[in-house]
Amino acid sequence: MDSKAGDLFSAEPADAAGSGGVMGNLPLKELDGLWLPKGLSASVAKEWFDRRRASIRPWAGFVDHRKFTKPRNFGELCQRVVRNFDTYNSNYTFIFLGLILYCIISSPMLLIALAVFVGAFYIIHLKSLESKLVIFGKEVTGPHQMSLAGAVSFPVFWLAGAGAAVFWVLGATMFVIGSHAAFRELEGGSEMEELFMEPV
Repeated sequence: MDSKAGDLFSAEPADAAGSGGVMGNLPLKELDGLWLPKGLSASVAKEWFDRRRASIRPWAGFVDHRKFTKPRNFGELCQRVVRNFDTYNSNYTFIFLGLILYCIISSPMLLIALAVFVGAFYIIHLKSLESKLVIFGKEVTGPHQMSLAGAVSFPVFWLAGAGAAVFWVLGATMFVIGSHAAFRELEGGSEMEELFMEPV
């Protein structure tokens, strides 16, 4: 078969007007977003992380055991959960990230699966920068590159038990954060609680 449609993985040269180009001619701006999906960059991720870190409530007050009491009723429990999620949002985010990190570090197979995914994405991304990557006659765009890397590394994730790890992280996060939000007294003490619990 001579046609390109029959070729599963064919590479066409990039247009002169295209944003690709060879790796040696890549501007710094394109290298900045190499590991992140389109629309994100290392500076955006760092800015988000810094904002989260700046808005963290003091950890000593966050875990102060004297501030934990049993809610009087279901209405107070709901008020505590809503208000504490608002107050300690950044703390909860870092607890979630910490649980993800613990899960990845404690599972060597998961580390290997992540390395395979990142390696596959990196290779696909570099190939698409050199020339248009075409599969089954269609050009592979940024989001499709991530999907292709996921498909290539899926068997390794399956062998590593990634599904169980995801459910473990979600369950542990819901338990830890939900317990804290439900039993932590509202910021501002009893006056704030009385204000919220006042009948309408």
